[in-house]
Formats: sequence, C-alpha cells, structure tokens
Amino acid sequence: MKLSLFASCWAFGGLSACVREVESGLFDGVEGPLPETPAQARELSRAGMPYIAEICSGGSYAPASSVGFDSHFLDFRSQVTRALEAGALFCSCLVGSDSWPLPVAIDFYGRALEFGKQAGMELCFETHRSRPTFHPWVTAELLRALPALRLTCDFSHWCVVCERLPDDESVLELAIDRARHVHARVGYAQGPQVPDPRAPEYEPELLAHEGWWRRIALLAAERGQHSLTVTPEFGPDGYLQQMPFSQRPVADLNELNRWMALRQRTKLGQLLASWNSFGKTDDAG
Repeated sequence: MKLSLFASCWAFGGLSACVREVESGLFDGVEGPLPETPAQARELSRAGMPYIAEICSGGSYAPASSVGFDSHFLDFRSQVTRALEAGALFCSCLVGSDSWPLPVAIDFYGRALEFGKQAGMELCFETHRSRPTFHPWVTAELLRALPALRLTCDFSHWCVVCERLPDDESVLELAIDRARHVHARVGYAQGPQVPDPRAPEYEPELLAHEGWWRRIALLAAERGQHSLTVTPEFGPDGYLQQMPFSQRPVADLNELNRWMALRQRTKLGQLLASWNSFGKTDDAG
C-alpha cells in the first residue's frame, strides 16, 4: 500500500498552481472542481496526472436552504457524469443540505450511491459543514443506515461544530472505518483551521488529527487498499485568519500545505512502509 498526496486547487489557488506543485515532486496528483472551460479541460488532460473530482451540489460550498432535493440531485448527477469524462479517480462529494431531516438525507445518499454504482464511479462524501455530514452523531446515523457509504474525512469541521475535539470513540471508530479519503487540515474548538499547525499552542489538536489519520491508514492497509489518498487542505475564504484592519494573513497558505504534505509523507509514509515490510506496525506513535 502506498501514500498518495494530492494538491488542492482551492488551497493553492487554481489548477495551474496545483500542476506546478505536482511537477515539483511533493504531490502525486490534483484535487479540485471539474473543469469549467475547454481550456481547463485541456490543461488537466495535458498534465496527465491523477485527479480527484470535487463534487459540490446546490450552487456553492454552503448551499441556500431553499435549494431543494431534486436540484441537489440533478447537480450531483451531472457532475458525476462530467467527472467520468474527465477521468477522475473518484469523486469527493459535498452534496445535500444540513437543513434536511435525517430520513431525507438517508434517501438522498442512498440514491447517490446507487447512481454512482450504475455509472461506475467511486464516491465518498466529505464530513463538511452545511451538509448532512456536518455533525459526528448525525453522520453516524447515516453510516449505520447506509453500509456502502464512504467518507472523505475532514475532522476539522466536526471540531468547530462540536466546539471541542470529537471525543465519542464509537462514532470516531465508525467514521474511521468508512474513510476513503483524508483532508489533512487541523481544526480546533473555535474554527475549522488553526492559525498555524506548527505553533506549539496547537500541538494537542495537531496530534489528535494525526492520530485519527494514522488509524485510517492502518485500517486501509488491513483491508488491502491499494493507496491512501490525502489532501493537505489549509485554505482561504475566511479559513485563514487575518490581522484586523490590515487584513494581513497570519501565515502563508502554500507554506502550510507544503509543510503538512512533507510531514505526512514522513509520518504516514513510514507507517505504511513498515506495514508493507512486516504486515504490522508498532502503533505507539
């Protein structure tokens, strides 16, 4: 089993920047929205690198509550079809709405999984605010109702929603067992992104997230999964804190994402190398 690191178009500011990051040798592929223009499609095709498609229903990362079930599903279905045409490895989906009652969310995800199966596209659904997977205990109900449901685990969202590091071990175990993909960002009680994961005051949060990612890696190895895909995803859009008045960023996003990529290349890479060599590992750190 190998570790595959992906550069986020959202984090690095677009497809061209991500292609350069992959060409530098630090990342193995690109994760981002579907190409919107023929020029973007050609650029992605020319790059010839692994691509994870980001599917987002409802018109935005945070859809209006007025957007209905059918509109979300049409968005989803159209984008999965385009992801197939773009040669995506799989789709990481931000779909549906947190405003829906649980039975409606279960119905939506059940239909989504069936469509993905018929289309021949692997799907995983991100644990993201504004979506039905926004909250650990709600997500657990979805997972229990839908055994085929797989996750893009971004636990940073759950930290801010719960105003603490997730601490229900039974729910964490279920989510980790269903993980297909990891977004490597560190959240804390008051936000989905610590100002700088290198700062000593955020070490408890960093180590907690890395412990969850480590467990995901080990379970994936035990299942015989071909690779573990991880996307460092420190981003803009209000995630990165700014100084008042000057709006000067408190850190450089590119530096944060490269630092996280290098760190996980070492930590998760060594873990998986040990597994590949011995079929087991000392899970002490």
